[in-house]
Amino acid sequence: MTFEIGKYQVELLDDSDYNPDSNDNLNKYLKNYLTESDFELPTKIGIKILENGTELNSVIIGAEGGATGLHKTSQIVDSNRIVICCSDSVFCLDLPTLNLNWKTKVDMAAAYEILKIENGFIIHGELEITRIDSDGKIVWQNGGADIFVSRNGNEDFEVKDNFVKATDWDNRIYKWNLNGVEIE
Repeated sequence: MTFEIGKYQVELLDDSDYNPDSNDNLNKYLKNYLTESDFELPTKIGIKILENGTELNSVIIGAEGGATGLHKTSQIVDSNRIVICCSDSVFCLDLPTLNLNWKTKVDMAAAYEILKIENGFIIHGELEITRIDSDGKIVWQNGGADIFVSRNGNEDFEVKDNFVKATDWDNRIYKWNLNGVEIE
């Protein structure tokens, strides 16, 4: 995936085969924000900043938990930062330096989607729906009776001006206001 942000191009790469101990990686990165783990990280995302086709900065990020991927709602890219889901965490990186502003573990398993709201973000996780503020601090987290993934593959997660709605595996619907209080 590539985004145009002012004079920069931001390139996101699924680089889950990246091995920090190998010289044979397809891509090289100037920075490394891989979570230390005794296990192989299931998702690694490469981020490159280019200007007129010339690479200025690059970073590899990765976290523990379940595997996630890159898609239209797995990240938010704006003029001065990228906020991106990767496994069980959300990373916030400064643009164009790719310095790590913060990293927050937002789910016990996987963080699938991030949506911007006033003064923060809502994250659709496998086990929890989480609200974080603009500095990555958890405001609230709510779970359900089962995972927040639908059996039929429908998009069963939405964020509106004043509520969050999620559906679990058994088609139970959960609805919270933006303060995390269940409303239906």
